[in-house]
Amino acid sequence: MNMDDLIQKIRSAAQQVTLPEIYLQLQELLADPHHTMAEVALLINRNPGLSMRFLLITNSPQNDQTAKIERIGRAISLLNTQQIHDIILCASVAEAFDGIINDTFDMKQFWQRSVYCAFTARQLATECGVKCEQPFLLGLLADIGHLFMYLGIPEQSQQAILQATREQKALYLVEREQFGFDYAAIGGMMMKEWSLSKSLQIPITFHTEPNQVRLYTFESGLLHIASLLVQADLEAGEFGEGVYAVNQNALKMTGLTLERCLEARDIATKQLKSSLRVF
Repeated sequence: MNMDDLIQKIRSAAQQVTLPEIYLQLQELLADPHHTMAEVALLINRNPGLSMRFLLITNSPQNDQTAKIERIGRAISLLNTQQIHDIILCASVAEAFDGIINDTFDMKQFWQRSVYCAFTARQLATECGVKCEQPFLLGLLADIGHLFMYLGIPEQSQQAILQATREQKALYLVEREQFGFDYAAIGGMMMKEWSLSKSLQIPITFHTEPNQVRLYTFESGLLHIASLLVQADLEAGEFGEGVYAVNQNALKMTGLTLERCLEARDIATKQLKSSLRVF
């Protein structure tokens, strides 16, 4: 099966995963220069499941709230428009995959890994003095290309994992050899399909090789480091060595050292347990 056929299978499988209508409505509302926060709160309150996730994310450790927020209106009053958008997108992505079952992978394990990466990216950004929600969202979506590959070409994806493990080689390199593309490219492709911003598309597409990117270099380098930190921890590897070696451009882009990266991961690990229930 050639590259075009494989991508078509992934696209076909991806049709069962769509962002909820409420997210699209929120996008439209926020694009209106005359929108009010009361309208935003009313829209979010219409979906009980999304409202619950919105409050859980708002109250999770990465948002540094000192007192628990129990009402959507109160949460909205404390957030800016970009934060509201990004938190709703986090909740919407989780909702999009509700009920999807696939025998070739463990959805719970996938989300645990993704949330771990989200917290790690968020903490790395904090280390760099950056306070915004986008690193968290990038970390959450970093591996989403694999999810679509598991849905569309499960057997081939499993073979790539086995080969990468056997040869002690980075998985994205094995995927490129076998398929002509890697999970990062598929993730970026789906971000484009969902009409998400280039500030998400580009870092997700290039985080495996951040030296290849010319826009959103900081975000791409940050996501590269976060992804490797999580991989090394979960696979009992040595961060910074072998398949977990860090692209030097990523360190330059972010100003981080390997030691500071490991410190950030330690903090993210402590935050992780209390927040997994959100997803």
